[in-house]
Amino acid sequence: MFTSIAGRAVVVTGGTRGIGKGIAAVFARSGARVLITGRDSDVARAAAEELNAQALAPRGEVSFVQADVASREDCRRVAAIAEERLGGIDVLCANAGIFPDARLVDMTEEELDLVLGTNLKGTVLTVQACIPALARSGRGRVILTSSITGPITGFPGWTHYGASKAGQLGFMRTAAIELAPSGITVNAVLPGNIATEGLADLGEDYAAGMTAAIPLRRLGAVDEIGYAALFFATDEAAYITGQTIVVDGGQVLPESPEAMAGI
Repeated sequence: MFTSIAGRAVVVTGGTRGIGKGIAAVFARSGARVLITGRDSDVARAAAEELNAQALAPRGEVSFVQADVASREDCRRVAAIAEERLGGIDVLCANAGIFPDARLVDMTEEELDLVLGTNLKGTVLTVQACIPALARSGRGRVILTSSITGPITGFPGWTHYGASKAGQLGFMRTAAIELAPSGITVNAVLPGNIATEGLADLGEDYAAGMTAAIPLRRLGAVDEIGYAALFFATDEAAYITGQTIVVDGGQVLPESPEAMAGI
């Protein structure tokens, strides 16, 4: 039995949809007080209302703030609002990320800047802004949402995305060393193909192809990423830092399509 995290203060960036919303839901259902961020205030408000309706006993609570993690000022404002509204920050789930498709030969500088600015720079800025509150917590946890794409695998059209997700892990390892004296751990969850709105936008053929490549023969659920993040936030995970958990249904295991034949 893990120690309850009920009452703890949790910030989830990009918590208005997809994996981030799933992470926020898991923490809220576990009794945490959760602040989600998103770039669209109307979407964020609707997500917070939905998540509050789902949060059963021990009842958590979810509120929102409009913010762009690529902005240092916005990240500092999120940290300040979390301290004012939640009384501090025990857990930061740096989840905000985008994955527009762009082949390397056609990628514009603007497309590159957008992805790196949100996924990698946004991670660094968010963590920087929350360090003082996490240190005061005495049990600070930073949990990054990376990906199997970049650190482990590649996919055409996502060179910028893959670079940003691999970069997050490079950041994680040194940040874990630097923040350890403050009692803050830094870890990452690496999702595979998860059933989200973003994946649905890639089309049925993409989803079917990916499902066929997964040994468990299904896409992951957003809650399954949330539970991995929740583990990193527990007291029982206090001695784990600079590490990753792959949550992909075994997708990275087969060495070729032939390995999946007949199973």
